[in-house]
Amino acid sequence: MTFPVVGMVGGGQLARMTHEAGIPLGIKFKLLSDTPQDSAAQVVSEVVIGDYRDLDTLRDFARGCDVITFDHEHVPTEHLRALEADGIPVRPGPDALVHAQDKGVMRAKLDEIGAPSPRHRIVADPADAAAFAAEVGGFPIILKTVRGGYDGKGVWFVRTPEDARDPFLAGVPVLAEEKVDFVRELAANIVRSPHGQAVAYPVVESRQVDGVCDTVIAPAPDLDDALAGQAQELALRIAKELGVVGHLAVELFQTTDGRILVNELAMRPHNSGHWTQDGAVTSQFANHVRAVLDLPLGDPRPRAPWTVMCNVLGGDYPDMYSAYLHCMARDPQLKIHMYGKDVKPGRKVGHVNTYGDDLDDVLERARHAAGYLRGTITE
Repeated sequence: MTFPVVGMVGGGQLARMTHEAGIPLGIKFKLLSDTPQDSAAQVVSEVVIGDYRDLDTLRDFARGCDVITFDHEHVPTEHLRALEADGIPVRPGPDALVHAQDKGVMRAKLDEIGAPSPRHRIVADPADAAAFAAEVGGFPIILKTVRGGYDGKGVWFVRTPEDARDPFLAGVPVLAEEKVDFVRELAANIVRSPHGQAVAYPVVESRQVDGVCDTVIAPAPDLDDALAGQAQELALRIAKELGVVGHLAVELFQTTDGRILVNELAMRPHNSGHWTQDGAVTSQFANHVRAVLDLPLGDPRPRAPWTVMCNVLGGDYPDMYSAYLHCMARDPQLKIHMYGKDVKPGRKVGHVNTYGDDLDDVLERARHAAGYLRGTITE
């Protein structure tokens, strides 16, 4: 029996965990990685080192692959179209993925399909940004480069016209958005297959620190059932309208007046879905593998009333392995996921998952473990 080969472009932790999810199914993975030291390159058996921005490299890599998928959105859209023209299934395809690559394209499409979004428009220069601010009630506003931003990079909180200069230095279009008065950030994660089957995970609360996801609570506490259903339906509709295949994360604002607005889209496994590794019947990674291979999707329901994911960021304490003794002895149910990365201050090097019946207890356990691994908690 011949098992398919999934070609994964990008060697980060998302590729590492997606590969892990394919192992029980006997799925073969082939990886295009920047360096042999990348997170996934350490564990995948067939690794090609090369530049995903080079079309010839992509074409050579794609030979022998049954499908191509990604752990990031940065492959040039025209290269993906060339692979499709060569007869290689690309999932998600370029027509869908461009909406996660280009925030201007994303906003235009969301407007077209009637998805709720913050007020926004492309601005030409700092003076135009100031004019936009006047249109939406004044500063502050948010400025974003339309391509290349992640984890708070490429995003500016702009309080004055003088603050608006830096975003234009990158030489790419700049998107201006109103500053939303929101209660919290939510995420709706769904997975969709080529033949249109789709599953929706519980809507989660995502808590950010300095623009980086710190904690995810599943399901989002005290979220009205009707609003949760609205968020799931919105994510499913976006996936269908855009033709997404695989995992889609729709990052949302829950506003002070009870609405939800789309913040960002990600068409790959996502940090807000890491809790599913231990907290759902079928993880986001396993369902992404199933989707890109057009296999029936797995059950997205939670295994416990509450699951909490906390990211482990690098700090001044590089020897995280020695912290396992304390963390595992203190909490035998704790699940630790490390990415094989060198520890650097502020860098995502892993995450922990905890679950149980009492939210306060589950939160405390996750925060303690993440803090102890980082070295900010010592007892």
